[in-house]
This record gives sequence, C-alpha cells and structure tokens, in this order.
Amino acid sequence: MWIADRWKDYSVLDTCSGEKLERWDKYILVRPDPQVIWDCGHEHPGWKKKNGHYHRSAKGGGEWEFFDLPEEWTIGYRLPDPHISPLCFHLKPFAFKHTGIFPEQAVNWDWMSSLVSGAAAEGRQINVLNLFAYTGGATAALAASGARVTHVDAAKGMVAWAKENAASSQVPTENTRWIVDDCVKFVERELRRGNRYDGILMDPPSYGRGPKGEIWKIEENVWPLVELAAGLLSDDPLFFLINSYTTGLQPAVLTYMLKKAIAEKRGGTVESSEIGLPVEGTTLVLPCGASGRWMPA
Repeated sequence: MWIADRWKDYSVLDTCSGEKLERWDKYILVRPDPQVIWDCGHEHPGWKKKNGHYHRSAKGGGEWEFFDLPEEWTIGYRLPDPHISPLCFHLKPFAFKHTGIFPEQAVNWDWMSSLVSGAAAEGRQINVLNLFAYTGGATAALAASGARVTHVDAAKGMVAWAKENAASSQVPTENTRWIVDDCVKFVERELRRGNRYDGILMDPPSYGRGPKGEIWKIEENVWPLVELAAGLLSDDPLFFLINSYTTGLQPAVLTYMLKKAIAEKRGGTVESSEIGLPVEGTTLVLPCGASGRWMPA
C-alpha cells in the first residue's frame, strides 16, 4: 500500500462505526467512511471535541452539524523537495461530506513532484494534463515542481477554487491553463490539435455530469478515456496516473487497463496499489481507494 504519511496539518485520529475522526490543522471533523465497518468504541477524546460532523441520511446525501467551525480555513503541505515552499489549501465543508481536498492523494503528489523536479533539473520543460482536476491539489504540486499544467474540470466553481489554492501556494500560475470542460471532449479536441503531454493524471468520479449534462459512469466510460488519453503522451513521457475511489476498480483492474492501453504499445512498467492514510498512534492504515502508475522503461 502507498501511504500518505508525511502530513503535519492533517491526521486520521480514529475510526469507528462507519465514521472517521480527522484533524484538519486545529479543527476536528467527523465524516462518514464506508470502509469503516468495525465498531471499536469511541474512546478517543476527539469524538467529544469535534468542530464539525457530517451526518449521512438513510435516504442518501446528508448534512453538516457545526460546533465552532469557521466557514473557511487553510492547511499546508510540504513536498519532498526542501527547496519548494509549502503548498497551501483552502478548506470549507460543502455538500456530500467533502472539504475540498483528498489528503491521501499526497502520496501521488510526492511521486509526480519528484519525477517533474528531476526532469526540470535536467533542463526539460514538462507539460502535464490533469483531468477531473477538482480543487487542484495535484496541479499546485506539479506547478510548484516546475511543470506547465493544463487543469481540466467540468465544474466552474472547482476551477475557481483551484486557482485560489494555486495563488495561496505561490506557484507560477502563468504556466497553468485553467479549463472548464467535459474531460472526454477536451481530450478528443487535444488529439485533433496534435497537442501532447509528458505526464497525464486523472481522478475520475464514480458518477458525474459534464457542463452540458453529459453523464459519466466510471465502469462504462473510464476505459475509453484511458485509451484516448494514452494517445496524448509525448515521445518522451514521464508518467500516466489514474486514481479510483470505486470499490469495483481494484488495483489489478488499473494495472490491466494501463498495460493494455500503454505498456503493450510503448513498453515501460506498471504498478498499482491501494492508497491509504495512517491512523495516529497506531500501526493501522485506513484504505482510501487505489492508484495505478505507468512509467517508461
């Protein structure tokens, strides 16, 4: 398992009865997590000191209950390269339990950042495509490491949020393209334009809608998109990364797709694994989905 264990401003404090207890800087949140199927009691004192609690409804969805929580606050994250200033992310609770960042993805930020920093040190200009880019955690990490990033998301509000995170992280935003578009249609246009990228990452949702109502179902649509996006890789690429939070897409499925779409044609290596977050004060790790990585030989 690839574990995001370098956080200072975030930690999982405890897990119990379908929920996780998290510290986001100085604030404590309780959020539902379908992976937490055990009931170990609520012995951690943080359960009684929470600042926010997302209650899931039996009918679907849910709502927040707040206890002295600001409308917005920030947390920082430092990449492995000590010469890169800490990243800064804006947080705020919003619909369907999210806060604006997926902390487990830091393990992938570290990996991509190291590849980009190494190539930049050799004088290369690295162009990266970030699909389903959300609030731009990966975009900020890549731009801070020296990449030119094309950030694509169908939600205008998410792209605006990502711009705020980039500005707060003091990354060179002039090298970032901010695109509000359906990811599949954008990839199709980039293929026709002849544009190519040295790194491609995608974090597709299980279900979603594009800006014009396009329906996305990961089980039906992810494989065609991986095939299409593979055609955007440059002649000397660094990586292709795909994330999945869908329980049906296990690491072996990600490996299979990347081998069929890329490795069988271009060689290289494919690795896939669960990703997770350590539970503070224990040797336990909370699973948070899976990632698949392709690299050239």
